[in-house]
Amino acid sequence: MPDLTTTYLGLKLSSPLVPSASPLSKNVDTLKQMEDAGAAAIVMYSLFEEQINQESHELDRFLAHGAESFAEALSYLPEPQDFYLTPDKYLDHIRRAKAAVKIPIIGSLNGVSKGGWVKFAKRIEEAGADALELNIYYLPTDPYLPSHEIELAYYDLVKEVKHTVTIPVAVKLSPYFTNIIHVARRIDEAGANALVLFNRFYQPDIDLETLEVVPRATLSTAQSPNALRLPLTWIGILYGRINADLALTSGVHTAEDALKGLMVGANVVMMASELLMHGVGRIAEIKADMERWMIEHEYNSVLQLRGSMSQKSVASPAAFERAHYMRAITMNQPVIPA
Repeated sequence: MPDLTTTYLGLKLSSPLVPSASPLSKNVDTLKQMEDAGAAAIVMYSLFEEQINQESHELDRFLAHGAESFAEALSYLPEPQDFYLTPDKYLDHIRRAKAAVKIPIIGSLNGVSKGGWVKFAKRIEEAGADALELNIYYLPTDPYLPSHEIELAYYDLVKEVKHTVTIPVAVKLSPYFTNIIHVARRIDEAGANALVLFNRFYQPDIDLETLEVVPRATLSTAQSPNALRLPLTWIGILYGRINADLALTSGVHTAEDALKGLMVGANVVMMASELLMHGVGRIAEIKADMERWMIEHEYNSVLQLRGSMSQKSVASPAAFERAHYMRAITMNQPVIPA
């Protein structure tokens, strides 16, 4: 059988298949089912900066901000009761998860600012997490805030977290930077052990009947390959240019998707939507399909696959990217009705 073992965050994993942060990790029995199905590690659902700082006056001020404004706009901000999970319960869940499964458990913190909440990373480490995923999700709305200050805040945040913990730290990023390669390099230099590409930008929708802004967490599907192509592109470009490991997340639904991620240079491929829609048993099916494909195409290991289709493997990367762009545009002309 092909050797599916890989390394990620300094951890030796039995395969590259890792369930990403999602509600599936909130149940210990489901964690066991994912391990039995072949998950090599599990990223826990995120604990948010707002949940850690919930009792602070600063959070209350932001949650109440706009109360004197139009009522239709108030649902842009969460109500305090929406943050039902306490930090202590999160820590207890990590402890129970570590007792229930043998595979690595990766804690997840979601935040954007420096401050006391970052010290909670140490408590996640003390609870037994094998690694930490820092999910930086920030939507800038200040027209006077320059992009380089936003990026500098990212680097400082990563440095502070790395100073706080000794376990490996992965940083989950969005693709919305002018030069993602530069940002990746600086975060790598700040000490990140891995980059996770990419977190999803969830846009709100408007309910025309209630005149409220409502959240829409749209899952990716196997019928919409665009979610996969974005991380494929940038992991393929980043491979070999930074020291940090690379994890592909978003758009992984099949063995073919997973194999593509490995070929462009990912250490692991993460999935959530597929498991939420079709059950955690899909992990075993995807793993078996990967092994079947590797046997048919005479690949002996994940190591042999990894990076074989990255930009680094192309003789003239810049020319290749430009030629690919031109070919995609010219070969897919829309049909204009008469």
